Amino acid sequence: MPNHFHFFKIVFERTLLTIGLVLFSSLPAIAGGVRIINHGHSSILIKGGGQSVLLNPFKAVGCAAGLKEPRLRVNVILASSTLADEGARIAQGNYLVNPGSYRIDGMNFEGFASPHDRVGGRRYGLATIWQWTQGGLRFAHLGGSAAPLTGVDRVLIGRPDVLFIAVGGGSKVYNGIEAARVVKELNPKRVIPVQYLRDKSVSNCDLTGVQPFLDAMKGAEIRQVGKTVYLSDTLSDETVITVMR
Repeated sequence: MPNHFHFFKIVFERTLLTIGLVLFSSLPAIAGGVRIINHGHSSILIKGGGQSVLLNPFKAVGCAAGLKEPRLRVNVILASSTLADEGARIAQGNYLVNPGSYRIDGMNFEGFASPHDRVGGRRYGLATIWQWTQGGLRFAHLGGSAAPLTGVDRVLIGRPDVLFIAVGGGSKVYNGIEAARVVKELNPKRVIPVQYLRDKSVSNCDLTGVQPFLDAMKGAEIRQVGKTVYLSDTLSDETVITVMR
């Protein structure tokens, strides 16, 4: 009897193991893509590939007045500069603001300098352009740029799947026409405009709204979405502008 019991026990255990392997193999693979959450101004949270990346956390001052500050805990924080409205140290995570090559939690981040104004950085210094891959998508973050891209810039950035670009104008970032020129040079698959005036009641802000940029991108598909949008890792090839609420 003990031998029979041992035999049936082995058969039972192997049967359970086989069923488990079949069920596991029939499960869909973990999909790529990312979830993008807008926190206002030029602050965006990207979640995907097992990581969370926060762009440009801000203090609620200047053009960001009245917004809820993104006091989040994330893996990586990518700031355009140390200015209070685009690089405030209010979130928790690995804070990157200086140009360079970084590897954090298995992800590579490349940052390089670009003038933060239209006079070669003599007024506001240099901002940092960021690029990285997350959830199977190539990202470029030009949140704090105001100068035209150089040939070297275009080579370093390549063709992003997703481009974050400031469009509100003023003294520190691209205006609508300048941003549209950059978009046409880089030809990204998705464009998410940031850092533009959303609330006309905000005082002491030299930004304009998003409409001049959309006008300059005449002919491109424009999608109005909410505060959150999901992007798969198999984007269509044409340029689509995603305007987040």
